[in-house]
Amino acid sequence: MAGLYDSQGRYTEAEPLYIKALELRQRLPLDEHPSIASSYNNLAGLYDSQGRYTEAEPLYIKALEIAERSLGVNHPNTIIFRENLQFLRDNRQS
Repeated sequence: MAGLYDSQGRYTEAEPLYIKALELRQRLPLDEHPSIASSYNNLAGLYDSQGRYTEAEPLYIKALEIAERSLGVNHPNTIIFRENLQFLRDNRQS
């Protein structure tokens, strides 16, 4: 649902759902699980789309760190997370 709300620009409805998904995934026995990285990336993407870059960047970094450890540096998800972080940094400098 969060992704749907996000894609519709309904950010105030998407944010609590992304946060809840992250909280639930953090309860998994493996705190380095790839799904947790996805949750960090999703919430960061929401903040990024709202121009909340200082909130988005640490979440992108955390997603990337987890993905690199759990999936490897060349996994497609890891590459996407890295590109998202780089895109945010490039756009902040423009």
